Order: sequence, then structure tokens, then C-alpha cells
Amino acid sequence: MKVLLTGSAGFIGSHVADVLTAAGHSVRGLDNGTDAREDVRDATTVRHALRDVDAVCHQAAMVGLGVDVFDLPGYASVNVHGTAVLLAEMARADVHHLVLASSMVVYGEGAYRCDEHGVVRPGPRAEKALGAGLFEPGCPRCGRPLAPGTVGEEAPLDPRNVYADTKLAQEHLAASWARMTGGSVAALRYHNVYGPRMPRDTPYAGVAALFRSRLERGEPPLVFEDGRQRRDFVHVRDVARANLLALDHVVAGDAGAFRAYNIASGGPRTIADMAGALAAAYGGPEPRVTGGYRLGDVRHIVASPERARCELGFRAEVSFSDGMAEFAGAGAVA
Repeated sequence: MKVLLTGSAGFIGSHVADVLTAAGHSVRGLDNGTDAREDVRDATTVRHALRDVDAVCHQAAMVGLGVDVFDLPGYASVNVHGTAVLLAEMARADVHHLVLASSMVVYGEGAYRCDEHGVVRPGPRAEKALGAGLFEPGCPRCGRPLAPGTVGEEAPLDPRNVYADTKLAQEHLAASWARMTGGSVAALRYHNVYGPRMPRDTPYAGVAALFRSRLERGEPPLVFEDGRQRRDFVHVRDVARANLLALDHVVAGDAGAFRAYNIASGGPRTIADMAGALAAAYGGPEPRVTGGYRLGDVRHIVASPERARCELGFRAEVSFSDGMAEFAGAGAVA
């Protein structure tokens, strides 16, 4: 099968290219980081790239939480407009199969339960509370402490920052495209992806890359809040394999179908756990918990990968300890 892979030179995209090629697919890359400077927002470029293509794996995106409000146009342009251009040109080219790189950020905060009021959805955490070191969200009805749980794909979507807004917009656009064209879409909601080729030394890099950059300079990783935020860290090779499985699924899938999948390890850890494992694998120094915070961050987000296991046959294979040990010694992209 001939596959157009957007973002093919990026962190995740380059691993997806490796996996697809190894599986015997013919991969045509499109990436603005290459010498060709191909832009998914340019309809002519996308139209040429889609010639004789059977399916698309869309990884290209502006990622990260964002620095400030002035990032809004960039995120909307690349993630929303770029995806809209791609989908329109796929319809023009009669290409009906799409694997979309989405993100767990579309959920906002994770699942919570109050002893008094059952399942609840807390609103965004107030800056005043964060500044006072009150990091756990309280029940929106009574203010009592909440017990965090596991999010399924059917959970209400509640993005809390501009990146999350644009990832949800991508999902909505893809779902509309599927209904209008009879196409099939698998939206892969990646959790905290890490591994070789991860970018570094940029404010848009993932937390694992930021921690490792400090360790490389002989500095301790700086852990925000109290370090007890829960996440699911999933290795990039597992994410790439999920894309291969999803590609087979959409090609064999129902017309007009849109289906979302949590791509996660199923083994949640705290940010402090991750920083400690990475520092230990690197040989120190020990992480330092700062109590700092970023508006737009969520406290806990852990999701079940059960749907991906049942429908795609996906199960994470790289263990947390092995993955962090490898990442500590792997080369990064500057």
C-alpha cells in the first residue's frame, strides 16, 4: 500500500515511517523540516503528494502547550487549517483512509469521583490555588478532595489550552470529512510519548526531553507542582506500531466511520516517578520539586487503552524501566 505520511521527518513521524516501511508499505513523506520545505497548508503541494496514494497517516502538527497567547495563530494555522487543506485534497484525490495523530489533551482533566457526588468533572484550576500550592482539583459541587480514575474514549472532551483546542478541532474536521466522503478515520489519542529522536532545547518539547536536557548539562530535572501529577508514558516505538495497526484497521473499516483510540501503556506514573527514573538511568543529579506551575496544565490524565487492544490489537511492549534507560542514553534532535 502507498501511504502519504505527513510530518515524516519529525519525532513520531520518523518512527512511523520506519515501521510502515518495514511492514512493506511504500511511504511518501511530506514534512516542512526537510530540504523541500513541504507545507501541509499548501494545497498544491498536498495535491501532488496525494497522487496514487491509498491512505494517509497525518502526524504533522505544531505541538506542546504553547508559550503565550501569541502562539494562537501558529497553532490554528498549522493544526487546523493544515488539516482542513489535507482533508479537502484527500476528497479531491479520492483517498478514503486516514490515521490521525490526536492527543490525550482533548480530555482536559481526567476522570474523577467525589465520595458525595459520584463522577464529576472539575473545571480549570485557578491560578490563585496553584500559587498557594493547592494542586489537586476539588469537587465542583462541594469542594471536597477527589479520587482520580481512568478515562475512556467516550468521556466528554474538554480541552484546556490552545494545543488541545486545535487537536480537538482536527478530530471534528476528520469526523465531518468521514461523514461527507464515506472515508474512514482512526484518531489515535497519544499519551505522553517519549523515546529516541525526541526534540530538545525548545519550549515546545515534551517534559521527558526537557528533563534529559538538564541532566545532560549536569543540572537536576525541575519538577513542577509537587510531582504527583499522574500521566501515562508510552514509548515512541509502541506509538509507531499503533499507527501501523490503525492503518490496517481503517483500510478494512466501515465507510463514514470515525473512531478514537487511547494509545497508552496502561501503566500510569507520576511526573516525579519519570524524573527519578530518568535521573537514575542517567546517573544523576536527583530531580528537584519546585512547586512551580503552568496555566493550562492538567493535574491527572490517565486513560484506558482497552479499546485499542480489542479493536486494533495494540498492546504497549516497551516497559517503563527499559524505555527510560534507553531514552537516557539515546541521541536527541536539537
